[in-house]
Amino acid sequence: MALIIGLTGGIASGKSTVARAFAALGAPWVDADDVAREVVMPGEPALAEIAERHGERVLNADGTLDRRALRDIVFADEAERRWLESVTHPRIRDRLVEHLARIQASGAPYGLLVSPLLFESGQSAMVDRALVIDVPEALQVARTAARDTVDEAQARAIVAAQMPRHERLARADDVLDNGGSEAAMRRRVAELDRQYRGLTPGVRPQTDGV
Repeated sequence: MALIIGLTGGIASGKSTVARAFAALGAPWVDADDVAREVVMPGEPALAEIAERHGERVLNADGTLDRRALRDIVFADEAERRWLESVTHPRIRDRLVEHLARIQASGAPYGLLVSPLLFESGQSAMVDRALVIDVPEALQVARTAARDTVDEAQARAIVAAQMPRHERLARADDVLDNGGSEAAMRRRVAELDRQYRGLTPGVRPQTDGV
C-alpha cells in the first residue's frame, strides 16, 4: 500500500511545480484544489447551496461559480468563510478519500495529496507525512501580486490570512525550501523521493527537520 505524503505550503510557494517534479519521478498525486473545483461545478449540490445563500452575484453567466466574487465575500466575513467550509469540506474529503484509495492500490511506493489547507482542514489526518514547501514571505507576496494581478497590499492581506509560516513549519515532517533555483528544488525532490521510497505507510521516523 502506497505511503501518502501531504504536500502543502502557503500561497505562491510553488506546490504544483514541486508536485509535478515528484510526478516526473513516478509519484501519483491528487490536488485538493482540483477536487474543490469539482464539488462546486454546475449540477453539484454544493453549488446549489452556495447559489441559494448568495444568489446570482456568485454565478457567471453560464451558471458556473464566480470564484473571485465568492472569494471576496468569504475573505471579508469570517462567518461566511466558516459556512462555506461546512458546505464544501465534507464533500471534498469524501472525494479525496476515493482518490487516495486508488493511489494506495496503484502499486506505487508513495503518492501525494497536494493541499494548501492540509493542516487547517484536518486533511493531515489522511496522510503519513507532511511536506511543507517553504518560501520567504516577501517572495510569496511578489509572486501572488504578479500571478493574481493584485497590488502589494492585497497580496500581503492574502498571505496574512493564511496559517502563519512558523506554524506550518512546526507541523512539518519534511521541508522543501523553494526560494532558490529550479535545479535546487529538483535536487531536494530527488532526495525526498529516495527517502519516501524507503518508508512504510503509517510510520513517522525522525525527520531531518527544518
